[in-house]
Amino acid sequence: SKAEMRHTCRGTINLATANITVEDSCNFIISNGGAQTYHLKASSEVERQRWVTALELAKAKAVKMLEESDDSGDESVSQTDKTELQSTLRTLSSKVEDLSTCNDLIAKHGTALQRSLSELETLRLPAESTEKIKQVNERATLFRITSNAMINACRDFLMLAQTHSKKWQKSLQHERDQRIRLEETLEQLAKQHNHLERAFRGATVLPASAPGTGGSAKDPCCPAKGDLSDEDDDNEFFDAPEIITMPESMGHKRTGSNISGTSSDISLDEQYKHQVEDTKKEKRTRIPYKPNYSLNLWSIMKNCIGKELSKIPMPVNFNEPLSMLQRLTEDLEYHELLDRAAKCESSLEQLCYVAAFTVSSYSTTVFRTSKPFNPLLGETFELDRLEENGYRSLCEQVSHHPPAAAHHADSKHGWTLRQEIKITSKFRGKYLSIMPLGTIHCVFPSSGNHYTWKKVTTTVHNIIVGKLWIDQSGEIEIVNHKTGDKCNLKFVPYSYFSRDVARKVTGEVTDPAGKVHFVLLGTWDEKMDCYKVTQGAGDNGAEGRQKAHEAEDSRVLLWKRNPLPKYAENMYYFSELALTLNAPESGTAPTDSRRRPDQRLMENGRWDEANAEKQRLEEKQRISRKRREAEAARATEDG
Repeated sequence: SKAEMRHTCRGTINLATANITVEDSCNFIISNGGAQTYHLKASSEVERQRWVTALELAKAKAVKMLEESDDSGDESVSQTDKTELQSTLRTLSSKVEDLSTCNDLIAKHGTALQRSLSELETLRLPAESTEKIKQVNERATLFRITSNAMINACRDFLMLAQTHSKKWQKSLQHERDQRIRLEETLEQLAKQHNHLERAFRGATVLPASAPGTGGSAKDPCCPAKGDLSDEDDDNEFFDAPEIITMPESMGHKRTGSNISGTSSDISLDEQYKHQVEDTKKEKRTRIPYKPNYSLNLWSIMKNCIGKELSKIPMPVNFNEPLSMLQRLTEDLEYHELLDRAAKCESSLEQLCYVAAFTVSSYSTTVFRTSKPFNPLLGETFELDRLEENGYRSLCEQVSHHPPAAAHHADSKHGWTLRQEIKITSKFRGKYLSIMPLGTIHCVFPSSGNHYTWKKVTTTVHNIIVGKLWIDQSGEIEIVNHKTGDKCNLKFVPYSYFSRDVARKVTGEVTDPAGKVHFVLLGTWDEKMDCYKVTQGAGDNGAEGRQKAHEAEDSRVLLWKRNPLPKYAENMYYFSELALTLNAPESGTAPTDSRRRPDQRLMENGRWDEANAEKQRLEEKQRISRKRREAEAARATEDG
């Protein structure tokens, strides 16, 4: 059913996004892209082909149903209401059938009666007339009985319909009233939030403009802003003037040609060529500051009640000027941890550095509440840092529905990293859970050590009202497939009542026998320390681990977060690496993320044009996907 398609339960594969492949003469495979795979076997080749054809036709129908249901928000109905509704519909259906039967009988008996009456008129003999009159009376009696039955059935039908019509009308009105009240409540909350933010900004901006506050010490590129600790403006609700003045001294200067919307593509291309020359020699250290465009979140949310979050078209106001492929590449910011791991002779020590590397990939997320751009199918991102850092990296968006990316990086310092990531998300009212599916592989060719692990769940809190903040929670098991060594990392979720350090991460490095050799302790946004476990009386238990904590002389600092660049709060809280990722470079592929026009427009502060371009690209991709699906459906029908 549609409800099951929308909420795929455990043990099912949604046909709309399934891959159906033939393995051999009798076997075939149905997969949803990695998380679930079914291997099926038919009794013969003919039987297998019948199943594959039927499934392909059902898939085409499922895709069509999914497109038709995009615009309709299904209202949730409780199980009791569903049962009652089905029972009522069955009763009404049987009454309609009764009416139909009675109608047929009336037509039949009415025709017979008319025939008998016609025969009666032609008769002349009195004896025959008596017999015929008797027949007419019998048929008239049958007609009367059938008519009465039909009238009674009609009466029952009408009474039932009227009773339930009132009940349904009342329920519908109640739902409408509830929706109106919800909209009014949310709008009131949005207005209150608006007033609070204005009051706060008024209180913080005024003292900063007073004489003698040292305004000259501020960066010339920084627009007047009261409080630099104010993290992000993504969740502002109030409307503001559309005209924003952007300083000309920032990284990307506008040319006269790119002011016109009609020459946008040409001007961006020219601009890209000019910028390539500037970035060949040195990496850029800043980007145009984020403009203070205020977003009326209510204007978006009020039209999305009852719809799936993935179906809501989001403007670039929620984005940062980087693609998801570039965010994946940011995992390599602390590549030197893998460089040091490659030099370790002990596989257990090497595992400590690999564990620190997995934790370091989350350090950039603490302030980064904006979402990256969703890559287009076939979009790529290449980063060549062989000269400066000894590694190179390549990402590609390999699937659009569900979205999935593949990433490969290798280093001349002796390691290779690869990952395939599929992002799934669930909107749970106040917060959004983002669950990356897929495995990350790290291989050190010199030793043959091969490590694998998966990412933890990221949660974005205060989606509707309040300041957005991010938390990481869950466990990571890093396995060395050559030696059997393991490291279990636990990301402790934030709790208001906990006395623990916020964003805490703990871990243990064990050998194949389960003996603990190292204890890891730290936070995913600051640093990770390592303690060597000294084997004593309490060898494997808590006593041994306690000794490790007390042995301060055995502490080794594995990783510490790099400080953010100056005025990072005005540049989407980008790290030094992130600031360079979207800088134009020569020799990149036509599909490279740096060449995305909507992303480039957003980085340059031209958000209205970026929104229009984003919509154009998404519509183009949607049309292309429908064309591919139509071709696939035609091919299936042709066998």
